[in-house]
Amino acid sequence: SQQGCDPFAQTQRSKLQHRRARINQQINKEMRMRAGAENLFRATSNHKVKETVALELSYVNSNLQLLKEELEELNSSMDVYQNDSESISVPMIPLGLKETKELDLLVPLKDLISEHYGEEGILFEKEIKEFMELRQAMRTPSRNEAGLELLMEYYNQLYFLDSRFFPPTKSLGVFFHWYDSLTGVPSHQRALAFEKGSVLFNIGALHTQIGARQDRASLPGLNQAIDAFQKAAGAFNYLKENFSNAPSLDMSAASLNMLVRLMVAQVQECVFEKTTLLRAQHDFLTRLQLAQEAARVEDVYSLVHQTMTQAHVKDYVPFSWTTMVHVKSEHFKALSHYFAAIALCDCPAASDAELPEQEKAFIQFHVTMPEGPSLRVLLQDPEERRKLGKAHLKKAIMKHEEAMRIHGLCKILRKMDILQEVLSFAHKRSLSKYSEIDHEEDFFETGDAPDIHPKTHQKPEIKSPNFSQVKVTDLFHRLGPLSVFSAKNKWYPARRVHLMRGENGFGFTLRGDSPVLIAGVIPGGCAAEAGLKEGDYIISVNGKDCKWSKHAEVVQLLKSTGEEGVEIGVITLQGSEGPKAADKKAAAMSSGSGMLKSNKENSRKSLMNSKSASTLLVWSKKSKRSKKSTYGIPFTAVGDNEAMY
Repeated sequence: SQQGCDPFAQTQRSKLQHRRARINQQINKEMRMRAGAENLFRATSNHKVKETVALELSYVNSNLQLLKEELEELNSSMDVYQNDSESISVPMIPLGLKETKELDLLVPLKDLISEHYGEEGILFEKEIKEFMELRQAMRTPSRNEAGLELLMEYYNQLYFLDSRFFPPTKSLGVFFHWYDSLTGVPSHQRALAFEKGSVLFNIGALHTQIGARQDRASLPGLNQAIDAFQKAAGAFNYLKENFSNAPSLDMSAASLNMLVRLMVAQVQECVFEKTTLLRAQHDFLTRLQLAQEAARVEDVYSLVHQTMTQAHVKDYVPFSWTTMVHVKSEHFKALSHYFAAIALCDCPAASDAELPEQEKAFIQFHVTMPEGPSLRVLLQDPEERRKLGKAHLKKAIMKHEEAMRIHGLCKILRKMDILQEVLSFAHKRSLSKYSEIDHEEDFFETGDAPDIHPKTHQKPEIKSPNFSQVKVTDLFHRLGPLSVFSAKNKWYPARRVHLMRGENGFGFTLRGDSPVLIAGVIPGGCAAEAGLKEGDYIISVNGKDCKWSKHAEVVQLLKSTGEEGVEIGVITLQGSEGPKAADKKAAAMSSGSGMLKSNKENSRKSLMNSKSASTLLVWSKKSKRSKKSTYGIPFTAVGDNEAMY
């Protein structure tokens, strides 16, 4: 079975996750104390008591504040998640995994198996324990492909758990507890959708950690980082589109929207780094391209910064993230002006042959046309190029200084030497270029350079999770094919019927397989005498379990009956009595994804809505997922293989 990584292995990351778990528990405790104190405050009329409680409340609140600051510092420990290579890369923002409490499903599932399925719950202990071990392992996934597969495997198992044990009309009575990734606040819900959503969140978070740890000084490392951040964006986006009313802030639409944008920006930053790596040549057009790529990165980080400073988001996004994003938008704006300047100042003026191509690139380069001479004159006159280059550098230096100023406002970021180094290196580089092209006899006032038009050669993709890449087998397949033996179907207790074969056989027609259906009963025949009905499913023949048996296997078992006759176990689905219903049932079953899905969807949704508005809406992606389930289509083409026996 799958293993999570050892939660006690004292890696830097697991120490973080440990501290995170400890802070989560303390926040939980303080919040319980606060709730108790608030109730007492409301209930009492005694002044003395009120004063004592008010004091306790302020104490608890300041404790909570300190814990949240500690958690914020953890959420900002980006250096732990970065790679160990020598080269300097700007840190990326990874997310911590959501923590969950242990869950004991042994009793609830055993009870449901005996109540609903009429089987001995104790016979399924092995499967239940295997499921619980898988859940335990997925709490500490390793930070690689195997860890992602572990989360996917558990996520896919939840599809079967849902179909088997979560009837549309009644709750299983267990609560799923998860802590908010950003605030550490605990939430719990009975809806399995909350468990699914939290696992999906962790798939996204694990991708961010994998992306942040890549060595981005090499091309393979950059490509892996791009892939990881695109998949993280895909997971958060999928969560946003398929879930609503999550009980915790990190899974609210506003928060997920912010995370998707943050991941897209991190992809765009990697694309810029990739361009600098691939385009080592220092020609004019390459430098224009770098300037436009940098402007594009600035653009997407500005959007993330706007999103993070919205009213209902800014309170719980770590201040260090907001600052980092703001710093990056200023930093990349500075870089766009720097590359524009060196394109103009370090590259020779255009020759007549190069002019058309350079003019074409330069026409779309600025947001507004620079003042001064025509493009043609500008490109061919070194002095005019130097003037415009100097204006770009002046703007670059202003922006570098702004980036450093904002960086200095956040005490957590001030501890990050690596970011400090990157900013000050870029600043010094622009300053030295400025002093190199600045002539003492310059009497002109350096103009204001227009901004650079953002443009990228590689647009970030949002890559949705591909759940089918991890194949899983229904742990509870012994309960029988899901087409019949599911949480939403009800059936009467199994009946054992003794049949003798008459001159005309048993007197029934059979159809389909897994399980085989009695499609017709001949009046006055042996089957009718024994009390078999049209629409019954055969689940055993002479004590041999036939729930999963194919048509031909059941026929073979019946044919090998001697004088003494045969004992058949059958069940009747509730609501399927009578000939019409059996056909309807068969039709519904055979159209696996059609009727079945829409019924499930509608009944679940109306039920969920009626319960309470805050429940998570149920998954809407059922039809796609049923492809990989390991049971066959319930019925072969209806009517084709019907035969008299």
